[in-house]
Amino acid sequence: MLTFEEKQAIIESYPELTRKDVSMKRVNYHYLDSKFDKTVVVQHLHPNGNAFVYVADIPGYEPDGRGLVNVREASEAELRQVIEDAIKGLSESNDDREPVEEVWRDGNNSKLELKEELDAWNVYHGLNLEDSFGDYQEAVDYLKEEGFRKVGDDGVIE
Repeated sequence: MLTFEEKQAIIESYPELTRKDVSMKRVNYHYLDSKFDKTVVVQHLHPNGNAFVYVADIPGYEPDGRGLVNVREASEAELRQVIEDAIKGLSESNDDREPVEEVWRDGNNSKLELKEELDAWNVYHGLNLEDSFGDYQEAVDYLKEEGFRKVGDDGVIE
């Protein structure tokens, strides 16, 4: 596990982030050029090494109800990746980026497609709409509960 000082040095290597000290010796880091009301990228970096990064609606992460993932046990590479993804997520409006399209398969090799369309996350079986969700994480939870796993860009099931 990286120490507080190591995490702080990594986070502060991103000049686009602005430090703000908060209570109990914790530190937040904001991305002031965010295209959204939300500006916090790193929340509550604590001297014990605990911290959270805002990744709501960023595919590939499983955030809590506040849109945060815990990075207490993250390696340097993992911490850098999640910070870069968070900054990118806050710097792109939905109009600026390509909509997400993912393939998911189950143990029987059945295929479902997850597509982001008009602020909804739709699951398709072929051309048929199977279900629709309000956010990415809801759709992912449904797919996992049904026994499906995401197929990576390389065609390998993750």
